[in-house]
Parts: sequence; structure tokens; C-alpha cells
Amino acid sequence: MLVVVVYDIPNDKRRTKLSNFLEGYGQRVQFSVFECFLNLDEMRQLFEKSKRIVKPSEDNVRFYWISEDAVSRVLTIGSEHPSAPPNYYVI
Repeated sequence: MLVVVVYDIPNDKRRTKLSNFLEGYGQRVQFSVFECFLNLDEMRQLFEKSKRIVKPSEDNVRFYWISEDAVSRVLTIGSEHPSAPPNYYVI
């Protein structure tokens, strides 16, 4: 499943901490937008760990869970269509 994480965090330290954390889960597609292909357990883990980083009274973080059917209907201009990373890499 595709998880789109969008955030608006005014504090530089928390914003950097969240973006560095999200890089371990997915790909940055815009300055404050990440696309992450995750299973249900990974989605829960991402959400719970993110809550420890942000300050709800000041920050805004949104998690959009998008089904595979909806991902196939995504339209893009100026970027590649969202696609899951390979299951393995050959080195």
C-alpha cells in the first residue's frame, strides 16, 4: 500500500528530524512530501514513531493511505509515476 506523508513543521530541528526519519521508509517527492510503500505493520510503526517526533500543538503531519487500485490511477506531470521499490538489489 502507498502511504503519502505530508507535513508542515515550522521548527527546523523537528522538521529535519522527521524528514531524516521518513527517508528510512520511503522516497521524498517534494520538499515536505514522502511516498512510502508499506505493509500494515510498517504503516502502524511509521505513524507511532512519527508521533514521538512532532509537536501536535505546532506541527501538522498527515498520512494518506492509498490502495493499490488508486495508485494505478495516479496522474503525474514532471515526475515518474509512484512505484514500489524493488524487493531486492543485486550488487
